[in-house]
Amino acid sequence: MKYLRLLLFPFSLIYGLIVMVRNWCYDIGAFKSREFDLPVIAIGNLTIGGAGKSPMTEYLVRLLKSGKLATLSRGYGRETKGYQIAAATSTASQVGDEPAQFKHKFQDITVAVCEKRVDGIEQLKADHDLIILDDAYQHRAVKPGLSILLFDYNSLDAPHLVLPTGNYREPFSGRWRADVIIISKCPESLDIATREKIATDMALLPYQQLYFTSIAYMPLQDMDGNPAAAVIDKDTTVFLLTGIANADPLVAHIKKQTINVIHHNYPDHHRFSLKNITKLADEFAACASQKKVIITTEKDAQRLGEQELLPLIKKLPVLVMPIGVNFLKDQQQFDQFVIEYVRKYREHHPVH
Repeated sequence: MKYLRLLLFPFSLIYGLIVMVRNWCYDIGAFKSREFDLPVIAIGNLTIGGAGKSPMTEYLVRLLKSGKLATLSRGYGRETKGYQIAAATSTASQVGDEPAQFKHKFQDITVAVCEKRVDGIEQLKADHDLIILDDAYQHRAVKPGLSILLFDYNSLDAPHLVLPTGNYREPFSGRWRADVIIISKCPESLDIATREKIATDMALLPYQQLYFTSIAYMPLQDMDGNPAAAVIDKDTTVFLLTGIANADPLVAHIKKQTINVIHHNYPDHHRFSLKNITKLADEFAACASQKKVIITTEKDAQRLGEQELLPLIKKLPVLVMPIGVNFLKDQQQFDQFVIEYVRKYREHHPVH
């Protein structure tokens, strides 16, 4: 696959040129980019998947949800079209896995999906005083007041090549539109010299801030979000079910507790079929281990909630591993920066 992608390099040159021209047209105003009279925070990345956008969105929701807050996503993988408001009972096929996850965790906020973010904001702005755009860095039709760009620490050394040869949605120079750059999924022991090297490589502009975060693994829950009593130790066999962009950090985390990990690994946003879950159930039943459990991620759990899967899923001891964001340093500085942006905006636009 690696060498096949290298053969596609001429197409990457064409794709990169098209993206650069598109961005230039937005920069000079040839393409219209809408601003709105309320705080709009965009979260995104330059590569395809796996940088930790959803945990960062959830972090901001917890930080800012004292107001009338809404999240707005495209709703990747849903079967519906257009503008939709998620309900507590919404499934991944109705609104997408990540929006379904947001709504199940934060039922007191509005979770909306819309392919055209401008249209979505138009629908939301009358009843909300803050909108968080999930995975919207390349959505140039909206000009957010604050842009947060994430890079996966484990992918920093990969070539900055655009699709289809590389994994970049746009050239690395696109980072200069961000107000905040966050290096996610860092080891907790990241040393100062490495941080300084990364800062040098990023070539930050004067207005940009840089932060480093690691993954915070939370206690296991059941499928309804209740705390689970299960204890993972060296004698436990874990059947891990994932359909995310990069499951390596999760596998490494579980292997700190047990080396007995059987990984059912699927592509990002994979829609689990009855065949997939039947295979998992059969292998789980055939396992002779006295201690065994099935673990999945929060995002994957949303896709396991589809009607055709539920009868089988309810028979299995499926547990969910939530994750959060842990700032290695300067968390208060980041929090204050975001809060100040929202506060100053409201002061200058008192109608909101």
